[in-house]
Amino acid sequence: MEYRNLGGTGLRVSELCLGTMQFGWTADEPVSIDVLNAAFEAGVNFFDTADVYSRWADGNPGGVAEQILGRWLAAGKIPRDQVVLATKVRARMGEGPNDEGLSRAHILDAVEASLRRLQTDYIDLYQVHAPDDRTPIEETLRALDDLVRWGRVRYLGCSNFKAWQLMRALWTSERKGLDRFVCLQPHYHLLNRSEYERELESVCVSYGLGVIPYSPLAGGFLTGKYRPGADPPKDSRGATSSRIRGYLDDQRSWSVLSALQDMGKERGKSASQTALSWLLSRPSVTSPIIGPKNLVQLEDNLGSAGLRLSGGEIEVLDSASLGT
Repeated sequence: MEYRNLGGTGLRVSELCLGTMQFGWTADEPVSIDVLNAAFEAGVNFFDTADVYSRWADGNPGGVAEQILGRWLAAGKIPRDQVVLATKVRARMGEGPNDEGLSRAHILDAVEASLRRLQTDYIDLYQVHAPDDRTPIEETLRALDDLVRWGRVRYLGCSNFKAWQLMRALWTSERKGLDRFVCLQPHYHLLNRSEYERELESVCVSYGLGVIPYSPLAGGFLTGKYRPGADPPKDSRGATSSRIRGYLDDQRSWSVLSALQDMGKERGKSASQTALSWLLSRPSVTSPIIGPKNLVQLEDNLGSAGLRLSGGEIEVLDSASLGT
């Protein structure tokens, strides 16, 4: 496992970040703990969660993934200072009018709730999960700046921001002397490139932001679990997700998958490992966020660590994904 600086900071994070969206949803607590232990033993020190994970699952009020992480840390087998712990704020966590968003009121309530669930006295990376157009950006950034000054949070990040929203936040921080975002979590993979590459990438490079892409395997499509012309398995996300349905109906997606599978065979790697390696080969990317729901998927994901594609291989994948 290699380690990289998170953007322009001195914080060192593993080249793969373990995402926990499946915890308390498709992975129960014992499996989740096994995944956490195995990832840490393999050298992963970067763990990403969110207060809302996974509120959409039956019987999950939200906060369950944080609670699982908290119990894992509280067990005392893993030194807290050896873990870079990231979580997020923005989503609805209750029924009240202030139980969502990026107001000062919600941020201060949400961070305390996350700290309790995580059973820690600080969060390494606190990220806003998405913009909040109803709250002035200065209010959000001042609240986050206070959290850094108080020691509740060490670094700040954002997710799902457009380039103009990210620039507005960076400019506001600079103009007001506030702590700024040090990383961006975008939706980025071989089948969804323009959203990040068109404008966000240049902002991140210019301002020294780390980049930790989520859904790097296109919701499982780039693992090769789906077949052309066949209905997706009933228990898969492809059965309910309109986004994955779009990949299934797009010939370009199958061309990319075929190129990944052919390239993987030549290297003795899987399609998913090759797809993750493509991201790891992007100069602006710090750590793709993997989201395994069991040890088998984790082991496959970990096989991408240290794997780097040649210039020729990158050209083949670029050609397939861009349709050139």
